[in-house]
Amino acid sequence: MDGKLLLTFNTGSSTVKIGIFEFGPGILRRIGKGMLDFNNRPLTFHLTEGPDIFDVPLEAEAGDGLTEVLEETFEWLGEHFDLSSIDAVAHRVVHGGRDFTGPVKIDERTLADIEALTVLAPLHQPQIVRLINAIRDLRPDLPQTASFDTAFHRTMSETAQRFALPRGMFDEGIRRYGFHGLSYKYIAAELARRDPDLSKGRVVAAHLGSGASLCAMQNGESRDTSMSFTTLDGIPMATRCGAIDPGVLLHLLTERSMSRPAVEDLLYRRSGLLGVSGISADTRALIASDRAEAKEALDLYTFRAAGEIARQAVALEGLDGLVFTAGVGENQPAIRAMISGHLAFLGVTLDPAANAANAGVISAAGSRVKVMVIPTDEEQVIAEEALFLLGYPALPGPGASA
Repeated sequence: MDGKLLLTFNTGSSTVKIGIFEFGPGILRRIGKGMLDFNNRPLTFHLTEGPDIFDVPLEAEAGDGLTEVLEETFEWLGEHFDLSSIDAVAHRVVHGGRDFTGPVKIDERTLADIEALTVLAPLHQPQIVRLINAIRDLRPDLPQTASFDTAFHRTMSETAQRFALPRGMFDEGIRRYGFHGLSYKYIAAELARRDPDLSKGRVVAAHLGSGASLCAMQNGESRDTSMSFTTLDGIPMATRCGAIDPGVLLHLLTERSMSRPAVEDLLYRRSGLLGVSGISADTRALIASDRAEAKEALDLYTFRAAGEIARQAVALEGLDGLVFTAGVGENQPAIRAMISGHLAFLGVTLDPAANAANAGVISAAGSRVKVMVIPTDEEQVIAEEALFLLGYPALPGPGASA
């Protein structure tokens, strides 16, 4: 079809995933997918889905600024897609604070508000703001929208959102927000399509990637989640510490005289699987390793993940389903088996062959809890929310899996 194009940007701490969507009356489909990988030297653009698949080193360097990087990326994309048909650009924004409860059009005020939340998401938010400004420099004619990872969790009760701090702090915005909401929104919609009865029940979704969190869902809505005020909370992650006694931070600041930037670097970049193992932040490398430190890191990771699932079963007053998603959750049978092994008392039993094959349903026939693997698609949700917000008719509602 000859439709209009929408670009989505899913910005991480060191990568930018780009989705190219074509849309028209009643139709929305992805026609391309790419990624800018700032870990590579030289900086590399990967087109992983589309009319051609290629990796191309860019002449622009990360230090040149995102405008130059995007300009060269668009030149490569323009050889394979009609970029003159781009009608809008949509972004994933990690932290929406207390004010952003749904997708918004980006203007000067909303951009300033997004930038003000940088202190709560220092790994992601600065890069997102730079990207928005770079697109403004290149294509000031294009409307831009923001979809927030925190918005999905606004259905949590006040009890689930509160810290045990003085009441006024909650009203000031110091509360449990939760993250990976675009992923959970997609999972909720996809679960409703695959198993409508289960989607109305008590389900915990485990988004396990380099960042990791879990979400208790019922009737497609968030009831509780493991991340809270920032993306540090919850279970250990690739390089992030997860939940930690705040007294440890006081000790580091006072007794060890660590600066705030040094503590931030420790908690966000030098902890988690990397910190405990001293080997790697990658579960695949740790599974392949025969070193005791690798096993210890994986044991801690899976034990804490299982413990969080059990805690969320309390929030749901039971457990009917468990869904694994994201890079580790979708592709690491050993991790799923280790987590599930702690949950037999809740009625979780895996089918080893189905689990090894990354099947859609991996629970054994007699398992009281249905265990599934559902690939997530945050870009699909970002695209749907953007077009819904911009008023395009006859499109799937936000979170549908068209």
